[in-house]
Amino acid sequence: MLLYQKEGVEVIYPRLSYKIVGILFDVFNELGYGYQEKFYERATEKYLIKRNINYQKQKGHKVYINREFIGIYYLDFLIDDKIILELKKGNYFPKQNIDQVNAYLHATGLKLGILANFTSTGVKYKRLLNIK
Repeated sequence: MLLYQKEGVEVIYPRLSYKIVGILFDVFNELGYGYQEKFYERATEKYLIKRNINYQKQKGHKVYINREFIGIYYLDFLIDDKIILELKKGNYFPKQNIDQVNAYLHATGLKLGILANFTSTGVKYKRLLNIK
């Protein structure tokens, strides 16, 4: 795992996560606000391809309890088998969306999730860490 430390703050996968955030801003600059999430998702995919970033879209991850299958999570994007990217539309981060990404991180064992909101004033994002 690559870390970048600046003023006592560690950033996991700095180059890749900064590229992802840059793509999100490119998507917003191109589309603006008001589209359904699926259009932001499609536009993000176009930019991931354009920038040659490895990804899987709507990646299914099986969830088990006591070795029994109980369901499947579908990640909007799994970037380079390292970062979960979840896209939303709205002006704030509801607790349920944060909980959703945290659950994805817990289920997959991955270290970093990015929750991005396309808002009326631009892109807002949260980097969520799996600290276990």
